[in-house]
Amino acid sequence: MKILVSAKRVSDPNARLAISKDGKWIEGDVEYILNPFCENAIEAALQLAEAHDGTETIAVGIGDDETARFIRQGALARGIDRGILVTADEAEIDSDLIARIYQGLAYREKPDIILLGKQAIDGDSNQVGQLLAEYLGWPQATFASKIDIEGNEVIVQREVDGGLETLALTMPCVITADLRLNEPRYASLAGIMKAKKKQLDELEIDDLELEDTDAKVEIVGMSTPTGRKAGVIVKDVDELLAKLHNEARVI
Repeated sequence: MKILVSAKRVSDPNARLAISKDGKWIEGDVEYILNPFCENAIEAALQLAEAHDGTETIAVGIGDDETARFIRQGALARGIDRGILVTADEAEIDSDLIARIYQGLAYREKPDIILLGKQAIDGDSNQVGQLLAEYLGWPQATFASKIDIEGNEVIVQREVDGGLETLALTMPCVITADLRLNEPRYASLAGIMKAKKKQLDELEIDDLELEDTDAKVEIVGMSTPTGRKAGVIVKDVDELLAKLHNEARVI
């Protein structure tokens, strides 16, 4: 069995970001972390590999050369067998192109399962898994909270509005991981040392021979949120109602 798993880096949500002069991207020394949902996907891939002998796991990152560090430290050091870096300008790609990149990798690697984080915490689009399943024509299970393999089927429990839903998927399939799926392990010192020697292939988008490499979404502008205005002390209820009606316009 072969599992392809995502290892996407995202900007640290606790970091202060600076907008570029043209207002279309972030600039400066941006602090990055591994996408938390991808950490759950990586842990799920490792657990499946431990439960099923002969399973190969491959981590995929898309971005510049710095992305390779997150593949090694976030995936290979935890136990993933090898990695693939697809070099791309993150400011010029969208969810659709990322899904097509994974489609090209699926044709190249022929995995039985593609495991992705349900979304990336920078864009929060929650689109890649669904788009990828559609492009490949594979069954999918999103927001997975439990994954088991029984015979030739993958049994996935997922959270829905009314409770839990259990799906049986035939392989190959696409699964997206929720935070409740597992508790990601830490990389051991031995794992970190081994990761330095593990195979990490570098590809360009053109190497995947995609039919369509144009992004469908263009970032028109980015801006920092405006600061909150100071509160106002009112003399009585009548003045409060007047401000809510005339200024806030909420009543």
